[in-house]
Amino acid sequence: MSCEYPLPPENILNSLRRGLVIPAHPLALTERKELDEPHQRALTRYYLDAGAGGLAVGVHTTEFKIHEAKIGLYRPVLELVIETARNWSAGSPVMIAGICGATDQAVKEASIAGELGYHIGLISLGALKDWQEDQLIEHARKVAEVIPLMGFYLQPAAGGRILPESFWRKLAEIPNLVAIKMAPFNRYHTLEVVRAVALSGRLKDIALYTGNDDTIITDLLTTYDLHFQGRQVKADIVGGLLGHWAYWTKCAVEQLNEVHRVKIQAEIPAGLLTLAAQVTEANEAVFDPANNYRGCISGILYALSLSGLIEEVRTLGEEEELSRGQAGKIERIIRDYPHLIDHDFIGANLEKWLLP
Repeated sequence: MSCEYPLPPENILNSLRRGLVIPAHPLALTERKELDEPHQRALTRYYLDAGAGGLAVGVHTTEFKIHEAKIGLYRPVLELVIETARNWSAGSPVMIAGICGATDQAVKEASIAGELGYHIGLISLGALKDWQEDQLIEHARKVAEVIPLMGFYLQPAAGGRILPESFWRKLAEIPNLVAIKMAPFNRYHTLEVVRAVALSGRLKDIALYTGNDDTIITDLLTTYDLHFQGRQVKADIVGGLLGHWAYWTKCAVEQLNEVHRVKIQAEIPAGLLTLAAQVTEANEAVFDPANNYRGCISGILYALSLSGLIEEVRTLGEEEELSRGQAGKIERIIRDYPHLIDHDFIGANLEKWLLP
């Protein structure tokens, strides 16, 4: 018996393939480590007003702990974000839900996300470190029967695993795999994903998104010119789903728009490469690679707290904390690179975003 794989609405697919800024939505918590609904809503409204074309919820930046049954926040967080987006935005943002765990849990989460109205499931395989390649593909197919998929290559330092090119070739065969987020933080692994999708013949169907927060603009500027058995295939990374775009989002939208504009002209100004290095420097401060990314989520929350979008750095995981000197690094970036920061935009709108 053949299986029917659901697809997102056509307008959502078209937006996704055009290329969007999709922030990885953080989690706002009260002092008691409960969901801070006013600030959670404010974050969602900020992203939409900043021009983000989609939102990703229940992903690494939201903290994987919300997927734990004892925490009990997976459905409440997804529900609050999508209801806020529906009530705030006149458009149709692409709504992406993080999907984690073994098959039973992943299918259950996919069902919850689909029921709430999410268009796509971002499938994380980090918890399945001992699974073989064919087991992972069968797992993905089971989830794809419930919700359209976005593949996710997450770097091991953030809880992911190494996935070979052969895996991505097989994953690309799933009919409703509509996108892949590449976040291995590794040029070779990123190229393997691009090459796998190109070889699959489904480049027009599968949108490639960068999750490489350390090389965002370079990823977006690059056109891959690949050659296979006498034929030429060109591939582009069209947008990003990034924790780095969860703060200073209006500037990120402006950066992506500029990249799309210059790629049409086929001439890349040197200034964009300078900007690329500055964005990477800013990311180094926030993501804490010097300490194996221990302060990554806390760094994002600290950047948001400085503009008032959340009250302060609060996480579900006790191991999630700012590293020594990290706050000072973030503050220096704000001083040295004001063109990367959108605090004025936030200050002018924060009061209305915090309204019930």
